[in-house]
Amino acid sequence: MDFVANLTLGLQTALTFENLIYAAVGCFLGTLIGVLPGLGPLTTISMLLPFTFGLSPIGALIMLAGIYYGAAYGGSTTAILVNMPGEASSVVTTIDGHKMARQGRAGSALAAAAIGSFVAGSFGVLVLAVFSGPIAQIAFSFGPAEYFALMFLGLIAAVSLTSGPLLKSLAMIVIGLLVGLVGMDVNSGVVRFAFGNMALWEGVSFIVISIGIFAFAEIVSTLERHKAGDAQIAPIKSIMPTKEDIKRMTPSILRGSALGSLLGVLPGAGVSLASFFAYSLEKKTSKYKHEFGHGAIEGVAGPESANNAAAQTSFIPTLTLGIPGSATMALMLGAMVIHNIQPGPSVVTKNPDLFWGLIVSMWIGNLFLVILNLPLIGMWVRLLRIPYTMLFPAILMFCCIGVYASSYSLFDVFMVAGFGAVGYILAKLNCEPAPLLLGFVLGPMVEEYFRRALVLSKGDFSVFISRPISAVLLTLAIAMLVFAALPKLRKTRKTVFADE
Repeated sequence: MDFVANLTLGLQTALTFENLIYAAVGCFLGTLIGVLPGLGPLTTISMLLPFTFGLSPIGALIMLAGIYYGAAYGGSTTAILVNMPGEASSVVTTIDGHKMARQGRAGSALAAAAIGSFVAGSFGVLVLAVFSGPIAQIAFSFGPAEYFALMFLGLIAAVSLTSGPLLKSLAMIVIGLLVGLVGMDVNSGVVRFAFGNMALWEGVSFIVISIGIFAFAEIVSTLERHKAGDAQIAPIKSIMPTKEDIKRMTPSILRGSALGSLLGVLPGAGVSLASFFAYSLEKKTSKYKHEFGHGAIEGVAGPESANNAAAQTSFIPTLTLGIPGSATMALMLGAMVIHNIQPGPSVVTKNPDLFWGLIVSMWIGNLFLVILNLPLIGMWVRLLRIPYTMLFPAILMFCCIGVYASSYSLFDVFMVAGFGAVGYILAKLNCEPAPLLLGFVLGPMVEEYFRRALVLSKGDFSVFISRPISAVLLTLAIAMLVFAALPKLRKTRKTVFADE
């Protein structure tokens, strides 16, 4: 009965005309920003946060939440159409989504992302509403050793993202780890690998490395492949998935929703890790393993479902424990403090209208995303028909504007060009950049939790195997690495990923 009463309170709060407008505006801005190269929810929320000072607390949080999960969906659009992820969670989508676009199946890929996002987002909201208390307790039981083991498992799982040799995959992860270590050490305050350049004191921005390695490198490679300057893309027959596509993507959406809902609760794991794990899971469970990397719809539906479910459940530790799992959640936490809301377990009892109103508004926001984006699929796919000579200068311009707007640093703009050259060289060497980016995202967290665990254990390395959850996760990681390194399986990988 309490759940029904709380849900009724949430409906009464979220269905007011004012809050519906805030949800719609947030979803539209989030999707728009997610589509634009270089800008993501972190930058957008940072810019719009001062404009929420005059809004009611629930209205401000509803709009900011809409921007967050709207951008999580919007980033898939450019990832599919022009092979350019705007956020870490969209990196995996480029692997099969862009291949589908080149095969004339961009409509199916975008529809799979939209439907998967709605289903997973709704499931994530249900998890947030029903299991917020128990799941928050599970997340609270994780210590530094468990988080290190989880991040390490994520890095090893990145090996399954690539179709090339194992050593190349591991090399890409190590390079990503090294780039992620650039900047000031959070524990000692010592600046590392900055080479005397103050612009590197805060490290390399995710926007810089992702746009450089994916967008700039893709532009150069495409222009090299097609001297005439036009995209060689098959005609788009339909903007909706076929019956076969729906049959194949439905289990992927369900698996991605469940996996993303679980990982989203863990502070530090978040949206990007959910999408990478979901892709790895789909590749291992699918009957169409040979299609992965060549346009498998499961490679779009699974990760997109996982990252949107994680976007919803990532609010659990922020709202109930006051622990932000990401920089974006930290901004949401700041917004709550600005509006005199004390995050923590008391938010459910002292501000039930805010808590349940926000939960219901998330489901409404996911419905808005489908209503807004499914009719716009035709407009998005028309971008594929624009000649590259016109499309790529515009993409470059938006990329540079986005990079500069995120940091107001010309050095970052030049650094994007440098990473673009690196991405082009990697493409020539047949080295896939997805593991590099995952190493970059998870590397600093792996180091932080590793050192924190050793500090708490007074330098005792046995802490990683004496705690059951940590021991199990590390065992899985080692088993996965050994499994991938077996000679027989290396030969199988070569056969499976052979070019058709």
